[in-house]
Parts: sequence; structure tokens; C-alpha cells
Amino acid sequence: MNIKIIAVGKIKEKYMKEGIKEYLKRLSKYCNLEIIEVEDEKAPENLSKKDIEIIKNKEGRKLLSKIPQNSFIISLEIEGKEISSEELSKKMEDLMVSGINDITFIIGGSLGLSQEVRNKANYKLSFSKMTFPHQLMRIILLEQIYRGFRIMRGEPYHK
Repeated sequence: MNIKIIAVGKIKEKYMKEGIKEYLKRLSKYCNLEIIEVEDEKAPENLSKKDIEIIKNKEGRKLLSKIPQNSFIISLEIEGKEISSEELSKKMEDLMVSGINDITFIIGGSLGLSQEVRNKANYKLSFSKMTFPHQLMRIILLEQIYRGFRIMRGEPYHK
């Protein structure tokens, strides 16, 4: 299984980089995982709705340019479907059984995803109705992918 996480922005905090590194190490025995970062657009306070859409569209084009052909695209969106860890594990397993070898998770920037990216997604996933920093979402997503593989294989971890 090949998994890509394409995200807006760079991780600057050392503790977050360490967390990501740890999950990448853990996941290496289950899948090939790559994180691709695209540059975020500057978003000053008090933007108009039009300016917000312009920024989201610029970031969206960058995200879309990094998605491999024939990859199953899962966008992370507040409006997406909320599922359990077991359901995410089953979703990944079902994709593998159906012959899909490439999954791409998309994490937008601080303003969210463009409509074009949202339309391109095969599945819209929500971790919560709450808003999380997009940098932190990478660690949360990596942990859930790891948990999903452990559940799939019947290995101890999930509680």
C-alpha cells in the first residue's frame, strides 16, 4: 500500500517533527508513506470572502498538482463523514481488497480546502466538528493510519 499525505504548510516545531518521525518509523512496516508539503499562501487577518477563496484556490491548485494519477483521494474536512478508528481501518482494508494500492490524504491550510479539491475527493473524512491546527492534523492522521493497520492485522494497540 502506498499512502501519501499532501498538506499545506511546513512543520516548524521540533516536537511535531519528532512525532511525525516516530509514526513514519512505525508505519514503515505496513506501507510506503510519503508526506508532501505545498507552500501556504500568506493570509493576513480580516480577509474578504473573495480573498479567502482566491487563497484557497491557489493552495488547491498546488495540492492537486501533487496527487498521483489513479490514487484514491481522501480529503480531511469538517463537513466530511465522522467515522471510528475501526471504520477507518475497514475503509483502508476494503480499498486494498478492491485493488486500490494508492491512497492520498489531503490536509488543507488554515482557511480550508478549495471547492475544486473537495470535488476531486473520492471520500470526505472528518475527525471532528472541532477545528484543529493543520500541522497537528498530520500527527493525528498518522496515528489513526497506524492504528488502522494494527486493527486490520489484529495486533495489540487499539483500546
